[in-house]
Amino acid sequence: MRGPVPGKRSTELLARLRLHESRNVTAIDERYPIVWESALGSVVTDVDGNEYLDLTSAFGVAAIGHSNPYVASAVADQVVRLAHGMGDVHPTEVRIELLERIAAIVPAGLTRTYLATSGSEAVEVALKTAILATGKPFHASFRNGYHGLSLGALEVTGIERFRTPFAGAIAENALFLEYPRARNAADDDPAAALEGVRASLRSRGDIGALVVEPIQGRGGVILPPTGFLRGLREICDELGMLLVIDEIWTGFGRTGTMFACEREAVVPDLLCIGKAMGGGLPIAALVGTEAAMNAWPLSEGEALHTSTFLGNPLACAAALATIGEIERHDLVTRAKHLGVTMVSRLGSLHRHKSVLDIRGRGMMWGIELESAASAHAVVVRALSLGLLLLQAGPEGNVISITPPLVMSERQLFRAIDLLDRALGMR
Repeated sequence: MRGPVPGKRSTELLARLRLHESRNVTAIDERYPIVWESALGSVVTDVDGNEYLDLTSAFGVAAIGHSNPYVASAVADQVVRLAHGMGDVHPTEVRIELLERIAAIVPAGLTRTYLATSGSEAVEVALKTAILATGKPFHASFRNGYHGLSLGALEVTGIERFRTPFAGAIAENALFLEYPRARNAADDDPAAALEGVRASLRSRGDIGALVVEPIQGRGGVILPPTGFLRGLREICDELGMLLVIDEIWTGFGRTGTMFACEREAVVPDLLCIGKAMGGGLPIAALVGTEAAMNAWPLSEGEALHTSTFLGNPLACAAALATIGEIERHDLVTRAKHLGVTMVSRLGSLHRHKSVLDIRGRGMMWGIELESAASAHAVVVRALSLGLLLLQAGPEGNVISITPPLVMSERQLFRAIDLLDRALGMR
């Protein structure tokens, strides 16, 4: 660290930001945040020259590392050829190549893809698909689940602080279920939770889709009992509903399998992916079975759902390069092995009285603290030590740990040591 955090330059820029940005976007005080200037691999540098180890991957996006040179080269090559296409009118070769690559890496049976520009859009297309496929207008999801904040996606997002200001528009549009939490071996039986889900869904005849995260991310890194996803698949089949699995955060190797649903060999009707997909460029996708996706009519020149930047060539090139990097470095296996190491390294943090629980899988972990104030204090103290962290959980009392999958063991252990220090500071 070269100086105070935030430094003089960050402070000056944050004052300028306050003058023009919508005031609901960036929370600013004298200790937080910093202004980023550059990033490479697992290290972020601010405008004052201070360097930080990144345990966030910038919301899980930088799974293959910040400013990955292979992705940068692919985007640079693409931008001089074609920076923008025409969405649903004239396709591009790079878009076709990406669609083929996606079909090759997702669970077998998922063959049709809609390319989106954000995770929220991918979720909204999933909800539209379910309406077309089932003829039923409503959806079910889980309390404290997170599926995006655009109005359509917010209908199935189960974190109340995001929903309350817009309750009049969305309050009755979804059925919210309880998401089970496996704290120990005794909790690792999904039977009771599944029976509750089945009973609630049977009570409604207008639910066309069940939307679920295999691990709740923004909700606090909550892992359900083993067999829960498999049970949901069976319930959806029994009741004639589509199973929508949101892997926007867990996908692309984060939890030790390419997609978290593969751990239980579950194939959803619809799979939402994003975040890490573009290596830093905005791109997401809805991938579905032939049966579900063919509920959309054949295009005759006017798509029912499209966007200006559908299949943007730069984002497609970045996504192809990202998938190539994940495979070339076998980052799925690496995440699985590092996850085993994380168990013991993070376990030592239990000695801090403020730590209530530590849970996770692969390179996705949550440290639950006694309060949101405690978690915020740790995030701020960690920043001053050169460590980037995020709060999570419906109350904000969880420290979310989602490092780049390329982070070296030395960097990872150093980051956990800094986290240890931050937890111990007062």
